[in-house]
Amino acid sequence: MSLVNFYKNNKEAYLISLRKRGLDTQLLDQLDKLIEEKSKKLTDLQNRQREINEKTPSSVPTERIRQDMRTLAANAKIAEDLLKKINEELNELLNKLPNLVSPDSPEGAEEDFKILKEWGEKPEIESPKDHEQIGKDLNLIDFEAGTKVAGTKFYYLKNEAVFLEFALIHFVLNILKSEGFIPMITPQIAKNSILESIGFAPKGPEKQVYGLDEEGLSLIGTSEITLGGYHQDETIPAEKLPLKYAGFSTCFRTEAGAYGKHSKGLYRVHQFDKLEMFIYCLPEDSEKMHQYLLSLEEKIFQELNIPYRVVDIAAGDLGAAAYRKFDVEAWMPGRGDYGEVTSASNTTNYQAMRLNEKFDKNGQKDFVHTLNGTAIAISRALIAILENFQQADGSVKIPEVLVSYTGFAKISPKNSSE
Repeated sequence: MSLVNFYKNNKEAYLISLRKRGLDTQLLDQLDKLIEEKSKKLTDLQNRQREINEKTPSSVPTERIRQDMRTLAANAKIAEDLLKKINEELNELLNKLPNLVSPDSPEGAEEDFKILKEWGEKPEIESPKDHEQIGKDLNLIDFEAGTKVAGTKFYYLKNEAVFLEFALIHFVLNILKSEGFIPMITPQIAKNSILESIGFAPKGPEKQVYGLDEEGLSLIGTSEITLGGYHQDETIPAEKLPLKYAGFSTCFRTEAGAYGKHSKGLYRVHQFDKLEMFIYCLPEDSEKMHQYLLSLEEKIFQELNIPYRVVDIAAGDLGAAAYRKFDVEAWMPGRGDYGEVTSASNTTNYQAMRLNEKFDKNGQKDFVHTLNGTAIAISRALIAILENFQQADGSVKIPEVLVSYTGFAKISPKNSSE
């Protein structure tokens, strides 16, 4: 089933979903108009092509017949060009059409999320420092040098923070390996067509990534992009599903206009490392897989012993590709509030339809469903660890589960020469 046919079969659901997202429904009127116009132009082209076939002479034509045939061919070319233009406009509009929204997603805007669960005990810390101050005091993070060399919102990780990053990666990879995920290190550049199909904007005012425009490429903002494009134009045997991938990459984001009160320090930066989970599955399994991804995110932060809550994101705050999204928000004592550390999204067939990724079940083909979830985003995990495990003497304890990976149990204040 094509994206156009899927839309035509689900027009009422799209109308409900756009309203739930708080978006203008005029897009659907424009789509209907273009689909009708495309049908008319296609019929016109087919009629002209049929006329050419019917009037093509079986013997040597006269000059008059040749002229008539040239006129028919020219008119058919005009009709073909018009159809091509309408198809381009239709595809552009379809790319602006967000995914359907789960009936279980809360209605409303960003602040209307629903808290599903809270876990862990918040540490009792008198006058807690934020991670910026801790990172400076312990010589772990250098924002000033990052700004000098690369610009604002870049940074250097130093000393024990480097070991802590690789400890987190190794720790999480081991969990995902035991769950049957295939580990991958992905390209850090992707074609703009892949980004658009995944649901990212590589161009224009909504641009979220750094573009290499002369090449039609962009730096990726997450390995969801490269993992999602991995099976482009492929048909996967149903018995091989689900396919589970764990992709490591450095991520680059412009974060334009994102400098709110909770965006300081490592929370919202232009470059960070991340392990991303990505699943291809049968449509009937995607909601179960969504809960599975969330359970793994919770497992990771429970083993790190970091307090968190799980929130169900409101429809008006969902990205274009998401049918439903859960966030895990860790307690961050430095801000006295929770902050997002992972997200898990069910994108149903949104990405697969645009990337032509299908499954074959007993000869019947349809689009797979795709899901993505943050396994560990290093920058935000560091915030949660540094702030929750800070000690009164200025040191930071290492979560017990990471000690065997780091080789040390505490980060202590250094001499001025260190």
